[in-house]
Amino acid sequence: MIKYWPLIKKLTLREIKARYKQSFLGYFWVILNPFFQMLIMSFVFSTILRFGDLGVPYPVFLFAGLLPWSFFSLSLSSSMEILNSSSSLIKKIYFPREVLVLSTLLAKAFDFFLASLIFILLMVFFRLPFTAYMLLFFPLFLIQFVFVYGMSLLLSALNLFYRDVQYLFNLVLTLWFYLTPVIYATEFFPDRYRWIFRLNPMSVFINAYRQVLLGGDFPNWASVGVGLIVSLAVFVVSHRIFKKLEGAFADVV
Repeated sequence: MIKYWPLIKKLTLREIKARYKQSFLGYFWVILNPFFQMLIMSFVFSTILRFGDLGVPYPVFLFAGLLPWSFFSLSLSSSMEILNSSSSLIKKIYFPREVLVLSTLLAKAFDFFLASLIFILLMVFFRLPFTAYMLLFFPLFLIQFVFVYGMSLLLSALNLFYRDVQYLFNLVLTLWFYLTPVIYATEFFPDRYRWIFRLNPMSVFINAYRQVLLGGDFPNWASVGVGLIVSLAVFVVSHRIFKKLEGAFADVV
């Protein structure tokens, strides 16, 4: 990847620029989309369907879960189509095809950090303290990035050969969202079903984010360790499958 960094950088910048090139508000859509989504969900779940005491204002609690989930879901959705949309490039020259997936994820990471400005403004608006524990946000994001990268490699390769993967993915993603504590806290879930969260890497990441950003404390290291192991395992297995199928990409696209 170091050898191909100039190509990765060029593809990433092309992805970022092309997405909002013809729009009037441009990069503001990166901020506006999650912001209005947060407003709608906050109104529904703090006014109509009220949760119990979360310790922090619900909009901040929600946004701390919505941002990593959006990065996860949007990255996978874009990665599944990147090999199809880059068919001309794949047929013309050789380079490691995972470069295409990585550049897509880096573009989504740019969106993620840009949208994080709203979270900072919410912290200021609600007068919540900024602590040194927040610096743990960056290694947590790195672990999540490895997990998303692995999932993206697997789905992009499989979707190239089996187009039903994208339709199945949409169904799984909807179920996955409701089994992840994005709009609610894990404490509100019945005890006998909480084992689901221990098996769900996204639950581990979101709970860890909230702990370091809003709880002012270290995350649950045991859970983070499990998340790290799962992320590395998913990446290694997915990368091997991707490289095994890579030789046939040019014949399929």
